[in-house]
Amino acid sequence: MTINIARFNVSIGKNKPENIIHTENSCPFCSPDTLTDIIETEDSMIFLRNKYNVIEDADQFVLVEADRCGIDMPDYSKEHMRRLIDFGLRQWQKLEDSGLYEHVVFFKNHGHFSGGTMRHPHMQIVGFHHIDSSLMIEPESFEGITIAEKDGVLLNASTHPRLGFGEFNVISPKEPPDTFADYIQTTVGFITKRFKKSQDSYNIFFYHFDDKVAAKLMPRYPTSPFYVGYNIRLMSTNFEDVCEALRKSIQE
Repeated sequence: MTINIARFNVSIGKNKPENIIHTENSCPFCSPDTLTDIIETEDSMIFLRNKYNVIEDADQFVLVEADRCGIDMPDYSKEHMRRLIDFGLRQWQKLEDSGLYEHVVFFKNHGHFSGGTMRHPHMQIVGFHHIDSSLMIEPESFEGITIAEKDGVLLNASTHPRLGFGEFNVISPKEPPDTFADYIQTTVGFITKRFKKSQDSYNIFFYHFDDKVAAKLMPRYPTSPFYVGYNIRLMSTNFEDVCEALRKSIQE
């Protein structure tokens, strides 16, 4: 079996700042004047090299979404959310076009179970020098029950999830209209406020395929042992109800 393996540098990792669990710890992103290796800024957004490059044979970057902790995508104005997604997609595309990397990934962690360490809203871009990009995408995981469709942008609930439970896809033409950001923002709000009580953890993963750009949004929980041990992906028995609830959120 062919798999991708990346080496995690634990010597660097143990020095990374963390304030998801230890909320009393300081946040470097709340003090932008102290940040280094800044590549580009736009309004309150900052794109910079990650000071803690824990993945070997890769270059890691951070996109700071806003100027303070304690907020997230559902709290942004539509205008800021649209600028954020456009800014992030442009930085991702620049790194892809640079020719320096075999593959570049763009994603967001939020919450205790997401794999993130910082409460301050941010996304990450990682350029891998040597990786098999064909193993990174499962086209069938973007198939699903249609929730909404507008301006060529499709929002669906995956019927072939990568991990399990609720999983949502926003699929757009390669040059996405504002609807792409709008659907992401509404779906994040649904995940964190309506999907399940006290649901604070999710991931967003961005992909390019078939001349499209897609965002996969995953609520995150402790990972099921069925998946970890046996690659069995669980789907909730109220899947249809979840689809209808998100559909109503989009229409509001």
